[in-house]
Amino acid sequence: NAKSFSEALMYGTEVYHVLKEKILSKYGRSSINVGDEGGYAPPLKETREAFDLIVEAIEELGYQNNVKLAFDAAASEFFDGKSYKIGNKILSSGELVDFYADLIDTYDIISAEDPFAEEDWDGFVEFTEKFGDKIQIVGDDLFVTNINRLKKGIDLGACNALLLKVNQIGTVSEAIDAAKLAFDNGYRVMVSHRSGETCDDFIADLAVAIDCGQIKTGAPARGERVSKYNRLLKIEEEGGFVYGVDTVPLV
Repeated sequence: NAKSFSEALMYGTEVYHVLKEKILSKYGRSSINVGDEGGYAPPLKETREAFDLIVEAIEELGYQNNVKLAFDAAASEFFDGKSYKIGNKILSSGELVDFYADLIDTYDIISAEDPFAEEDWDGFVEFTEKFGDKIQIVGDDLFVTNINRLKKGIDLGACNALLLKVNQIGTVSEAIDAAKLAFDNGYRVMVSHRSGETCDDFIADLAVAIDCGQIKTGAPARGERVSKYNRLLKIEEEGGFVYGVDTVPLV
């Protein structure tokens, strides 16, 4: 329900800081050290614990109608070539679909990134068939901003959104070509930072230029993350975009 980007950023920032206090109170000071992208790393045992903590922060602020949840599973990291290991559970692709289904239903999740390993095309297709008309399903490791892999995903019906990383594919022109292919086939596009970043804020301008409406650039912490948000605030202030309005992508 945010009326502007600055208001949406305020919601996210306030949730981030309330979450910090909850983690500090429950797990101690070492748990609020931040990682490369500004995320916290408390010693959680179950996936649900992470979602529960975030929901508690959202509810404490009264933002239930303003903030929705998304996740990046990075599933290649817990895939051994045959099955997925989550905690003490060993899951097949089909069982992982059911695992996600429960999370999506319980936490009203609206976007899932890399829910399966990068070569588990069947898992992505099954998941997209089940949830593609309900949530955004983003391919990052699956597509690596590569037109050939994106074409395969489109042909198979895997995902409905592309994570766009300029230095993953190598050039701005190739990244724009990938975005255009995605848009032309009804896929959404989310411009993204990388785990290793600088304070360069070009991707903020890119997100506005291609009119994708989405950017992923970490927590509101660390200069290399905040620089992108500051640039978007400046662009909005100058009238460079209107927040929350659906338009035709410009690429």
